[in-house]
Amino acid sequence: MGSSKLLIVDDDELLNNSLNAVLTRSGYEVVSVVNGEEAFQQIVDFQPDVVLLDLYLGSITGLDILQKLRSDKNETSVILITAFSDVNSAVRAIKLGAEDFVLKPLDLEQLEILINKTLSRKNLERRYELLKDELQQKFGPYMIVGKSENLKKVVHTSERLARADTTALIIGESGTGKELIARLIHEKSDRADGPFISINCGAIPKELAESELFGYEKGAFTGAMDKMRQGKFELANRGTILLDEVGELNHETQVKLLRVLETKRFYRLGGAKEISVDVRIIAATNKNLKAAVEKGTFREDLYYRLNVAQLHVPSLRERVEDIPLLANTFLDEFNKKFAKSIKGFTPDGLKALEKYRWPGNVRELKNAIERVTLLENDSFIKPEHLAFLDYHPGFNSAKAIEDNYIVSIPTQGIKMDEIMREAIMQTLDITGGNQIQAAKILGLTRSRLRYRMQQLKIKYEPKKEVSEGTRG
Repeated sequence: MGSSKLLIVDDDELLNNSLNAVLTRSGYEVVSVVNGEEAFQQIVDFQPDVVLLDLYLGSITGLDILQKLRSDKNETSVILITAFSDVNSAVRAIKLGAEDFVLKPLDLEQLEILINKTLSRKNLERRYELLKDELQQKFGPYMIVGKSENLKKVVHTSERLARADTTALIIGESGTGKELIARLIHEKSDRADGPFISINCGAIPKELAESELFGYEKGAFTGAMDKMRQGKFELANRGTILLDEVGELNHETQVKLLRVLETKRFYRLGGAKEISVDVRIIAATNKNLKAAVEKGTFREDLYYRLNVAQLHVPSLRERVEDIPLLANTFLDEFNKKFAKSIKGFTPDGLKALEKYRWPGNVRELKNAIERVTLLENDSFIKPEHLAFLDYHPGFNSAKAIEDNYIVSIPTQGIKMDEIMREAIMQTLDITGGNQIQAAKILGLTRSRLRYRMQQLKIKYEPKKEVSEGTRG
């Protein structure tokens, strides 16, 4: 604490001197003044970390000083001191950005606790800002946010692949950020000055996939009455094309894609002229393509052509330590978007985020933070603001390692039936009540799952979110 600076602003000289002596002995660097004019000067010259500010100073009040600080965009932390339990002034001070307020006569132990809490929060904010800036400088504008070893390995491998200019296959669950990794590969490659074109193969009708990828000539099919249209491969010439959800392509389009991979040539739909392109192909999928090959729904030769280099993007459950940084990054983004000023998360709020399983991964986390930022007006996000996530404190499923999950047992103990019941309920939540899928996830037969549900008296109904109109 020796480097932390405190400025005391109080017109009571005896209190000023006493506080100065006590806080100096506690290891702070302290300056004290008795009026508003001196306070403004010392805030500029001394640059304190925390200002202990009396509410009533004479012609210039503590509220005047606080208002001036905030209008000047000065974020110095302020703790208000007042001899009166003036609720209106205290509320106004908090709205103006004061950290908290204390009443005279002062409880010095309580005051030091409040100072330490304020300084700790400021240090966390500084560390967060520094880390965010460092990540932005390292990973560019696409905000690949995280410090976990799993993510670092992916980023390192991506940067190595970028220099190789070879086809790559990115695998991972939905919402993990596969497109961001593809963009990183493009931005770090010699093709960075060229276009980056992304197409979601699962979002286009199967009968239109060929025309979307390779373009068409006028009159090539019903509805193609306008002039010739270039496909995504032509638009990506000298750049990179990302085929997201590549496993959704139909068999006919897979055949044509294989030829493009081998020759870098194709015909527009209805065209007679062969088109040549210089494109790097990156494919992404949340499916097991090898299993699709075995089932005959995905061509084996295309799979091996795409799978020259493979990258696995970890799920959020595999990098739980990144959740606080991601959550604060999204909060910062949505504070700006919705003109809000939510300061952060309470420790329990962060724990709630870390314990949730995040089946939708980073995309779901971002959506959750957007929702909370839009609907809530507290200074900090608390567990009750996240109730819509169906957070279950009896389970710590976010600590999943591959297919093994660690159950967090409360110190007071828990019955095995309760653990089994919770596991079944969470799995049914994931599958939307589909018992066949739930049985597969739990490693049970469907009949065995139904027996367990009857035994534990589980009557599952999908949870309905509380509508905005019913929120308190």
